[in-house]
Amino acid sequence: MFEVKRTLISVSDKTGVVEFAKGLREIGVEIISTGGTFELLRKEGVEVKQVSEVTDFPEILGGRVKTLHPLIFGGILAKRDSESHREDIKKAGILPIDMVVINFYPFEEAIKQKDLKLEEAVEQIDIGGPSALRSASKNYENVVPVLSPDVYSEILEEMKENDGKISETTSLKLAGDVFVKTSEYDRIISDFFAGKKENDKIFPEKINMNLVKVKDLRYGENPHQKASLFTESELDSGLFNYEQIHGKELSFNNLIDLEGALNIAEDFELPCTAIIKHTNPCGVGIDEEISLSFDKALECDPVSAFGGIFAFNRNVDKNTAEKLGKMFIEIVVAPDFDEDALEVLTKKKKLILLKRKTGVSGSGVGKFDFDLKKIRGGFLVQEYNRYKIDINALEIVTKRQPSESEMEAMLFGWRIIKYVKSNAVIFTAKDKTLGIGAGQMSRVDSCEIAIRKAEKSNLSLEESAVSSDAFFPFSDSIELIAKTGATAVIQPGGSIRDKEVIEAADKYNLTMIFTGFRQFRH
Repeated sequence: MFEVKRTLISVSDKTGVVEFAKGLREIGVEIISTGGTFELLRKEGVEVKQVSEVTDFPEILGGRVKTLHPLIFGGILAKRDSESHREDIKKAGILPIDMVVINFYPFEEAIKQKDLKLEEAVEQIDIGGPSALRSASKNYENVVPVLSPDVYSEILEEMKENDGKISETTSLKLAGDVFVKTSEYDRIISDFFAGKKENDKIFPEKINMNLVKVKDLRYGENPHQKASLFTESELDSGLFNYEQIHGKELSFNNLIDLEGALNIAEDFELPCTAIIKHTNPCGVGIDEEISLSFDKALECDPVSAFGGIFAFNRNVDKNTAEKLGKMFIEIVVAPDFDEDALEVLTKKKKLILLKRKTGVSGSGVGKFDFDLKKIRGGFLVQEYNRYKIDINALEIVTKRQPSESEMEAMLFGWRIIKYVKSNAVIFTAKDKTLGIGAGQMSRVDSCEIAIRKAEKSNLSLEESAVSSDAFFPFSDSIELIAKTGATAVIQPGGSIRDKEVIEAADKYNLTMIFTGFRQFRH
């Protein structure tokens, strides 16, 4: 253990700093400070010395240079067990500093401001703070680095119990926290500057990620696999921007399915219900009323909806809650729940209810604005699929033009198809899914499964539209589609047999649209 006799305090986040400083003074610790922190402590009656008194040099450059001085950094970096270090600081008149209490300018918060100018952002980059804390952490055997107000009370408690001393174990742990934070801080700044570069490169040459652990999960994909949840930021963002208001803990698989369900529901302007089971939608419906959108989503595949994830883009009302209450489901997520809806749903003890926080829409992706997949030995990185269909760019390739209702049904299906695992074929009306075929090795298999699902749910495919996430390689799927009574097909096109496929569509009087864009999801 080593004694703390002198501390440097200079904090942006002043939470608890007055109480902490008073506690240090009671133990007999001398405090030196800068700028706003100095003014606050002095105003609150804390005996404190200004850094400029120690250095005999004023703050300059509008506050850019405060602690960056040999008399400060020498006091932090000097090794107490080194004779040469002791001689150096004695010769220079440097007093040892045994604790550094600093947190950084809130750069991450600053760059979230709309219309923030580059020069304004640059002024929020902390230089002295990280430098001082890194120095203290390097010398953790002699200096305590304190980054967060969260540890003030435990530090005071340990010092009071040990006559003003701190254990090397505590100091080492705090040093580790500092290097994690400075690494993340530098990454945020690096990412910001990378976004300001004027070049044609979408991806940077290097990607740095600092993930913050949110919590341990019950288990991974299977009970024998351990798992944890990490986020790109300590701040709420993207999928993590929710409040759990009821039910058991979320699992690994819940979180994967939750993302898919939210992405679909929040992709629609009209009230929407999306039901996800094992990463695939098993029903999507839209309507002017949320309870009616629920009915449409559920009728597509009520068997698969058992144990599913239900996402809504509107508040859940009592009518919808009563329907949900009759089923076994894992999660309901919505912007909010009416009070009488909660009375119904909270009767199911294990049912997870999640409330999306204000202002959240779309598939928020956080600071790392790419889609990333882990493979053995590395990562695959791509842009997120944000493709929005351009109606004016669609190519009608058949003799028959689509009717208005057929066009609506095709556009509805095309909006959903990108969330279905490839190979994907879905049958839709203009406001609901009718049959979903997902994840098959051949497109005709996906087509057959979608038809079988619709038949099992007693849904007619007469005058429905079919969406395919990639081209039809043969005309066999078109023949199957025609037999169901479906009348419209939307697909990317691009097969060497497009002509054969179009001829089959004309033969059965189908209307067919080429989008020119594929929607694979692996």
